[in-house]
Amino acid sequence: MIRHIKTAKSAATGETQAAITKAVEGLLAKVEAGGDRAVRELSVQFDKFDRESYRLSKEEIATCINSLTRQERDDLDFAQDQIRKFAQAQRAALQDIEVETLPGIVLGHKNVPIQNVGCYVPGGKYPLLASAHMTVLTARVAGCERVITCAPPFQGKIAEKIVAAQALAGADEIYCLGGVQAIAAMAYGTETIAPVDMLAGPGNAYVAEAKRLLFGKVGIDLFAGPTETLVIADDSVDGEIVATDLLGQAEHGVNSPAVLITNSEKLARDTLNEIERLLKILPTASVAGKAWEDVGEIIVCDTIEEMVSEGDRVASEHVQIMTRDPDYFLQNMTNYGALFLGARTNVAFGDKVIGTNHTLPTNKAARYTGGLWVGKFLKTCTYQKILTDEASAMIGEYGSRLCLMEGFAGHAEQANIRVRRYGGKNVGYAMAAGRTERG
Repeated sequence: MIRHIKTAKSAATGETQAAITKAVEGLLAKVEAGGDRAVRELSVQFDKFDRESYRLSKEEIATCINSLTRQERDDLDFAQDQIRKFAQAQRAALQDIEVETLPGIVLGHKNVPIQNVGCYVPGGKYPLLASAHMTVLTARVAGCERVITCAPPFQGKIAEKIVAAQALAGADEIYCLGGVQAIAAMAYGTETIAPVDMLAGPGNAYVAEAKRLLFGKVGIDLFAGPTETLVIADDSVDGEIVATDLLGQAEHGVNSPAVLITNSEKLARDTLNEIERLLKILPTASVAGKAWEDVGEIIVCDTIEEMVSEGDRVASEHVQIMTRDPDYFLQNMTNYGALFLGARTNVAFGDKVIGTNHTLPTNKAARYTGGLWVGKFLKTCTYQKILTDEASAMIGEYGSRLCLMEGFAGHAEQANIRVRRYGGKNVGYAMAAGRTERG
């Protein structure tokens, strides 16, 4: 039997989302119509940051890199090395193919990099420089020709560490620009910013809505909402480590769900007590505590099968497995953004350094998509070629009949002309009768 020790309060109302959509639509329209002028006005309005050009110069970028301490630079290099290695392994797994499916008929596909990519790195509340690794580096490994980045100023100034991370990851153009105006500028283009073909990277509710509204004009990595974490644990671990891992992700924002699924009621109660204790000393308790109060949950199951079922129902962005047999969940769960198997690892490792990508599906999108990876920056494009007259005539006869079954006369004639040219047959097309005559 599944029972809740703690339940979440109701989610944001439709009216709230409607208000966000309306506001974002207005901002997008301003940038589309006003270009650089509108971008500057909105940057001043929302970020209190005014510049003639929001693109950073080579000298400004060098200053940001040089501001790093030796340890900070080493740590950034280490993190980027791990992310690059895993992205390279993923890219190596994606092979172009070519196969002769019938004599003389060759089909194939090529993995073609998206040409222009715009990466957004959020930084209003926290300077999330790790998002630079996850987007820019991954696009670079995919082979994208032009990769540009936008990140807002931090506390009214250029976010030096974010800029350094963007530059070290290989960004071609770096803009100190945030919010909807940054997303709009990259998608629509302005007098000084060439438009991109795809947008990637997380952001707040307004940034996420801007990407959603722009999807179709440009590609996007995925629809992203507030950070989510799910811990699935049994009594092989204690309440302190579970509480730490829940609150460690709840500090992202007051609307960041943190959920525990367990088959131990004692662990559930111990975790509640540890959360109460930790919230008295955690520096980010004002955010994490509100998130836990509003959208935190504890679910107790009787069996491991129920734990899997509940985990798939929750379909969380991050799923941390701390049980005696974590591989059981790897083999049986289907709905998750990323799995963190065993107590030795945790979501923060994945967020910052271990090598997997931290841009992951939220709002139950894990039911139908994985997260950002090198393949998101590639288009798998098919091609075909026919090597012999006989093959063209043979496939043409099938194609002609199938086209006529659907009523497509012009399609059928595309097939018929190949049969006549390459098959050595007198094949005519009878428009009025809607049939192909062969003689």
